[in-house]
Amino acid sequence: MLELEKLNQFTESHGELQRGRGLVTGTIAITLGMLCFLGVLAFHFPQYLTTPELRKSYNVDVMRWIMLAAMVVAGGLALVNIVFNRSRWLSSFAFLLVVVAALLGGHKVNVDPNFPDGTPYIGLDWFILDLLGSALIFIFIEKLFALRKDQPIFRAEWQTDFHHFIVNHMIVGFVLLATNLMVHKLFGWAAHDGVRGWVANLPFWAGVLLIILVADLVQYWTHRAYHEVPMLWRLHAVHHSVKSMDWMAGSRQHILELLITRTLVLAPIYVLGFSKEVIDAYIVIVGFQAVFNHCNVSVRLGPLRYVIVTPNFHHWHHSQDDEAIDKNYAAHYAFLDYLFGTAVKSDRLWPERYGVVGDYVPNGFFRQLKFPFTWKG
Repeated sequence: MLELEKLNQFTESHGELQRGRGLVTGTIAITLGMLCFLGVLAFHFPQYLTTPELRKSYNVDVMRWIMLAAMVVAGGLALVNIVFNRSRWLSSFAFLLVVVAALLGGHKVNVDPNFPDGTPYIGLDWFILDLLGSALIFIFIEKLFALRKDQPIFRAEWQTDFHHFIVNHMIVGFVLLATNLMVHKLFGWAAHDGVRGWVANLPFWAGVLLIILVADLVQYWTHRAYHEVPMLWRLHAVHHSVKSMDWMAGSRQHILELLITRTLVLAPIYVLGFSKEVIDAYIVIVGFQAVFNHCNVSVRLGPLRYVIVTPNFHHWHHSQDDEAIDKNYAAHYAFLDYLFGTAVKSDRLWPERYGVVGDYVPNGFFRQLKFPFTWKG
C-alpha cells in the first residue's frame, strides 16, 4: 500500500526529476513497461484495439522486435534499480508490468489476421506508437534546443495534457468515422470529376504544396472564427488554457473542436480529390508541425519564418501578452497572417506569458470537457 501511495504521489506531482535516485531510469522503465503491456493486449485483440488504416501497413515481425527491445530495456533498468535500492517502489511496478506482459505472451503472441472488418475499435496502437515516437523525438529536440531551459519534462499541468493525449488518440476510430460521415454527407455534392482528375494528377510536390495551402486557408478562417465567435471560443479556450509550451501542449483540445476542425479541413481535401500519396504526406507534415510548433524549442528559421509557421510564430499565438491577442492563426503557412493582417508585431523575440487572460479555464480533463457548457462568462 505504501508503494502504491508513493506511485500515486509521483504521478500527481510535477517538476525536475532528481538524478542519482533512480527516478529517471525508473520513469523510463515504467513507461516502456506500460507500453509493452498495452502492446501485448493489442496483439491479442487487434480487431478491437488497433486502427484499420494502420494495421494494413504493419510489419508484424518489426513490431515484435520493437516490443522485445522495449521489454529488455524496461526490465533491465528496473532490475538494476531494485538491486541497488534506487526508487524500488517505482522500479518494482515497472518490473511487474514487464513480467505480466511476458506471461501474456510478450513479443511471441500469435496474431490471428482472420477477423471481420468493421468491428468497433479504439486506437490503442495509434496511442502507443505516437506516444513512443513523439517522446523519443520531441523530448530530445527540446533538450537540445530548449527555449526555457529551466522547464522540466514533467512541468505543471502535464497530467491534464496527457489525459487529453490519451483520449484524443483512443477515440481516433470515432473521430474518423464521424468526420468521414459529415464530410461525405455535407460536402459530397461539391465533388467534380474534372477538377478531381486534374488535382489527382498533379506532380507529387505540387500536390503537397497545394493541399497544405488549401488546408491552411480553411484552418486559418476556422481558427479565426474560434477566436471571434463567443460560442466557439468556449471550446477553443480549452486549448489556449495551457500555461507552458512543450510537445504535449498541443494535445489539449476539446473533442468537439477536434471534430469540427477536422471535418472542415478534410472537406476540401475530399472534394478536390488529392491522391493518396499526397494525402499521406500531408498527414505526416501536419502531425509533425502540430507537435513541433508547440515545443519548448528556440527555433525561428530566419527569413523563412515569414513563410512557414515555426514554434516562435505559434508560441506568440498562445501568449496572453497584449500584442499577441487574436494573432498568428495559420497552422502551416505564416504568410497567410501577414496577408490578412493578423501577424504579431512585437519588438521582443518571444512572448512572456502563455494561457488565457484571466486564467478562468479550470485544470483537469473532465473539468475542461464540461467547461464550454458551464462557463458563465
